Amino acid sequence: MARIIPHGDIVVIGLGRFGGAVAAELAKLGHDVLGVDENAELVQSWSDRLTHVVQADCTSSETLRRLGIAEFSHAVVAIGTDLEASVLTVLALSELGVPDIWAKALGPKHGRILERTGAHHVVYPEAEMGERVAHLVVGGKMMDFIELDDGFAIGKTRAPPEAIGKTLTECGLRRKHGVTVVGVKRPREEFTNATPDTLIQAGDLLIVSGPTDKVEAFARIT
Repeated sequence: MARIIPHGDIVVIGLGRFGGAVAAELAKLGHDVLGVDENAELVQSWSDRLTHVVQADCTSSETLRRLGIAEFSHAVVAIGTDLEASVLTVLALSELGVPDIWAKALGPKHGRILERTGAHHVVYPEAEMGERVAHLVVGGKMMDFIELDDGFAIGKTRAPPEAIGKTLTECGLRRKHGVTVVGVKRPREEFTNATPDTLIQAGDLLIVSGPTDKVEAFARIT
């Protein structure tokens, strides 16, 4: 089996719901993505959406080596409910020396095994989505929410009435509410970075960052 794509790109192993979403977003961001799955129908369905797609069993380090994956900088293991295949694939990638391995885990025990077999980053999509929805439910009018480490969060919400018609300096949202406005989006326009002179208009969406409780409190007043 010949080597598939140039060094330095990203391989996504497992093209189910999660892996497919990751691969599609990476491609949208401009990356060359190699998608790999055992399922021939899935491989066929992704053939015109990714740079390269191949059907293969990735639990074997020899198979991965023939695909040239030893030279990849990043790998995402998005295998679904087959725990054995998930662990063996991470182990095979680790044996090849892939420097940045991300792996999907179904729970804490699975995650610990993945870490011990070589995953550098373990993600828990179902748990993380559940936490995100919970914050959106209690966050009033918050439209999106991401919580980072150490109680710090980023949220998307509408501009509060007190800020309309004022610059960020004039309305003093950081001083009053403890959040920093990092971006602004107007209807039918792209997001732009916020500056002290950014004028807030009716209908604007704000991207704000700060302590989780302050981001949630700010969203409730919008």
